[in-house]
Amino acid sequence: MKLTVIPVEGYEKVVRCDDPESGLTAFIAVHNTTLGPALGGVRMWPYESWQEALTDVKRLAQGMTYKSAVAGTGLGGGKAVMIGDPKHHKSASLLRAMGRFIHTFNGAYVAAEDVGISESDMEVIREETPHVTGLPQHYGSSGNPAPFTAFGVFLGMQVCLERHLHTDRFDGVRVAVQGCGNVADFLCQRLHEAGARLVVSDVDTAKTARFAERYEAQVVAPEAIYQCDCDIYAPCALGGTLNDDTIPQLRCRIVAGSANNQCLGPEHSAMLKARNILYAPDFVINAGGVINISVELEPEGYDASRAWTKVRHIAAVLPDIFDLADQEHTTTEHAARQLAAHKLASHQPVQATPHPAVQAHQIGGGVDADTVHSLVD
Repeated sequence: MKLTVIPVEGYEKVVRCDDPESGLTAFIAVHNTTLGPALGGVRMWPYESWQEALTDVKRLAQGMTYKSAVAGTGLGGGKAVMIGDPKHHKSASLLRAMGRFIHTFNGAYVAAEDVGISESDMEVIREETPHVTGLPQHYGSSGNPAPFTAFGVFLGMQVCLERHLHTDRFDGVRVAVQGCGNVADFLCQRLHEAGARLVVSDVDTAKTARFAERYEAQVVAPEAIYQCDCDIYAPCALGGTLNDDTIPQLRCRIVAGSANNQCLGPEHSAMLKARNILYAPDFVINAGGVINISVELEPEGYDASRAWTKVRHIAAVLPDIFDLADQEHTTTEHAARQLAAHKLASHQPVQATPHPAVQAHQIGGGVDADTVHSLVD
């Protein structure tokens, strides 16, 4: 296993892993650990190049820093990506190699599941490192974070409705959901039960058919979701879907979804503002899963009721962000980043007995950021 440190300005550690024996090529980025160890999901995706994977892991890690800061989790921001198609390239040896890679960070990075990685995959990764969260509940862990992420997005949508459409009810509200993954499933369940009318799209037609049956959702082609006449557009797939091409097509009043890095660049949140489309910053409303996992890492151990209560914090902080954006005549995304920066700058360390998954980080250690390592199993 060869680990190559990649110097990146503004990041604490970015490391590439190449393991010929298992076929693993992966990156881990630790953006900021001011508030605590860097928590972030492990994503497996068929990136077209290692450069694309590196760009993604950096964007995602930075987003995790902001997400954890605004949510008040006491954690930092990091992310891991594995290059490969999870449907065809995933294997136990590949996952174990990823576990060994994670372990070299000695707790500075704590892993969770993400796109392409399941709870059972995390169990395999755990065979090589204790720095893993979101395991099945029989481990005393928090399990699948998706229901908590979906709940946070649902609450965020409700705040947006009150702010922009002057209603707190979903009855008859038309929501266009891009992506029919795990989080979207739980989100659509809540929306359907609340009386919303759903439109969904996904490249996987089996998933859209299932959503149509379960939630009486209208199905449209992936490229047609942007032009859907709706109250809320909910990006729940991959990032970068709000860009120069798509924003002019939008026929919504609100953008609120679970995807990370929804705006391709900061100029795109400005484009939404110019069109009077209220944007709920992704790293604010999709923080429910991170909040849930942060409860798992608390000294007293995991308690689901405590996690559900803490996720409700999203509904409390979002109006403050909207108010700040109005006062500063700026975008909601910029206001949210201002709030995160303030929390990072004003942080005072709190001494507590850490969970085993984060204990090593507080002791120190990890990958030497000044050298290139070649580790042989």
